[in-house]
Amino acid sequence: MNDITIQSKKFQKELNAGTSSLVLLKVLSLSKEPMYGYQIAKLLEDNGPDLPLMKQGTLYPVLRSLEENGLLSSVVEYSVSGPPRRYYKITDDGQAALKDWLEIWKQTKKFVDSILKG
Repeated sequence: MNDITIQSKKFQKELNAGTSSLVLLKVLSLSKEPMYGYQIAKLLEDNGPDLPLMKQGTLYPVLRSLEENGLLSSVVEYSVSGPPRRYYKITDDGQAALKDWLEIWKQTKKFVDSILKG
C-alpha cells in the first residue's frame, strides 16, 4: 500500500468519525419504529454509495456512544429463533442534537464547498 492510499484511508476514517453520529440520528429520526443494528446497517448499505459510511463493526460503538450520551435509548428484545436484538430509538435530546448538528453540517459543507470551488 502506498503513502497516498494510506493517507486517503486515514482521511476517510476521520471524515466518517464525524459524520456517523449525524447519519445515525437522522436515520432513527425518520423511522416510525425502533431499529436494531443490523437493520440500520442494511438500510445504510442499500441506500448509501458504493463505499458505505460505516461497516457493521463501527456502527455498534457509535450507537452505544449516542445512547451513553442520552441521544438514543434502547431496549433488548429476546427471540426464540435467534439472538436477542437491541432496538434503538432517538430521544428528545437526540432530536434537539440532530437539529443543531444539521445546521453545523450545512455551514461546514458550505464552507468546504466554497473553498474547494476556489
